[in-house]
Amino acid sequence: MSAKTEALARAVVEECGQTYAEQAGIRLKDTPAPLYQVLVLSHLLSARIKADVAVAAARALFDAGMRTPRRMADATWQQRVDALGEGHYRRYDERTATQLGDGARLLLDRYGGDLRRLREEPGDVGERLQEFPGIGPLGATIFLREVQGVWPRYAPYIDGKALDGAQRVGLPRSPRALNRLVGQRELPRLTAGLVRVALNKGLAEDVRSQARN
Repeated sequence: MSAKTEALARAVVEECGQTYAEQAGIRLKDTPAPLYQVLVLSHLLSARIKADVAVAAARALFDAGMRTPRRMADATWQQRVDALGEGHYRRYDERTATQLGDGARLLLDRYGGDLRRLREEPGDVGERLQEFPGIGPLGATIFLREVQGVWPRYAPYIDGKALDGAQRVGLPRSPRALNRLVGQRELPRLTAGLVRVALNKGLAEDVRSQARN
């Protein structure tokens, strides 16, 4: 890869490479609680609502104590609705509150509250993630994109939205090529940054400007 390409990748990471999990205050590790929190966040992000609102709603749920499937399942429906409202996630709050409760109980019953058990079962992990209410193909994609740093068997997980961002700033539209530009620990940040670029045209110019400096 050329020095220009490497500079662009570095600029994406530095300018807008905060993962959505980081933005939501999730300290991501390959352990049950943070993996569940990413699942909740992925559910919220996959709705037709602004990403910042989804992140704020996730923070509100976690601040209200709903950081594990047990705490989510034990919360009342109204408590979940109220927390979503605190994050201004009001358009889908009632349906989402029901789905979060049902999904938490499913995770407890089928996987003992541990998404690592889902990962170890045979078959397509994306399809198994879609067993959870409210998690469709987009939600599964967001989840795997966010956790690829701690689930390296799925890396590089660079979806179409991230590839659109890569094209916008002049990076190769190839997961394999993009993977070579950063280390494994920074791959989730590069991917998240590319998604943010795809969603915000102004960021593309900021990235290109930083790469030139």
